Amino acid sequence: MSKKALGKGINALFKDIDEKINMQSVIQIPVDSIKPNPYQPRKKFIDDNLQELADSIKLKGIIQPIIAEQDKDDTYILISGERRVRAAKLAGLSTVPAILGNFSVIEKLENALIENIQRENLSPLEEAEGYKLLMDTFNLNQEEISKKMGKNRSTIANTIRLLKLPKKMKNDLAAGIITAGHARAILSLINPSDQDLLYKAICEKNLSVRGAEKYAGELNKGNKTLSKKLDKKITQKNKVTELRSMEDQFIEVFGTKVELKGSLQKGKIEIHYYSMDDLDRILSIISKRKT
Repeated sequence: MSKKALGKGINALFKDIDEKINMQSVIQIPVDSIKPNPYQPRKKFIDDNLQELADSIKLKGIIQPIIAEQDKDDTYILISGERRVRAAKLAGLSTVPAILGNFSVIEKLENALIENIQRENLSPLEEAEGYKLLMDTFNLNQEEISKKMGKNRSTIANTIRLLKLPKKMKNDLAAGIITAGHARAILSLINPSDQDLLYKAICEKNLSVRGAEKYAGELNKGNKTLSKKLDKKITQKNKVTELRSMEDQFIEVFGTKVELKGSLQKGKIEIHYYSMDDLDRILSIISKRKT
C-alpha cells in the first residue's frame, strides 16, 4: 500500500490532529505509563526492524514525538507512535517525548487504522475488522469509510467481505496459508459446496491466486467436469492420508514395518519380520488380540 494511495485519508486525519496539538509543547512522559490505543485493530505486533529502530534511538534519541492523550491515574493513551514506544522500551529508555491532546473515539480508531495500513502492518482480517468496527460503532457506510481512509469504496467492500469466510478459512487466512486473493476467489463462488471445494483445492494443489480465480470462474459457469475432477483428486488424497494413518497404528501395535496396499475398500496388509523370534513375537500379539 503506497502512501500516495492513502494521502487523502492521512492528510485529513493529521490536519485534525494538528489542530488539536499545535499549541502544545513537547513533554517527556514515562514509557511505562503509556497504554495502547484501545481501538488498535492489530492483534499481533511483528516487526523485524524494531531492533534496528531501537539501536538508532540509543544513538540519536527519538526525533519525532509520539502523540498521546492523558488519562486518569497519571497514565497516557497512545494515539500515534506505537513502534517508537516499543523501540524505546527495547532501548531501555525510561521516558519518551510526547505531545498531548484530546481525541474522540472515532479519531483514535481512524488513526490506528491509517497508521497501520500505511505501514502494511495489519493482516487482511484485522483491516476488515477495523472497517467493520467503524461501521458498527459509528454507523458509517462504506463510502464514508473510503473517504476517511483515502481508499476506493470497492477496496473497502472487498476487504469487509473477508469476514464472511467460514471459521476454518479465516484461520488459514490469518495464518497465511491462503491469501486475501485466494479468499476473494472463494467468496466469488455462489454455491457454498463449490467454495469448500475450491478452498480444499487451493490447499491441496497449492493453487496460485490466478489459478484459483480461473477455477472459480469455471465452477460458477457450472463446469461439472471440473467439479468432479477436483472432488476426485481431493478424495483420493484424503484416502491416502487415512491409509497412512492406519499404517502408523499397525506399526505401533506390531512394532515393525507394516504396509497397507490398496484402497479403503480392498487391499492387503504386509507385516514385515526379520527373524524367527520377530515372527513369534508378531504371532503372539495377533493371538492375544484374538482372545
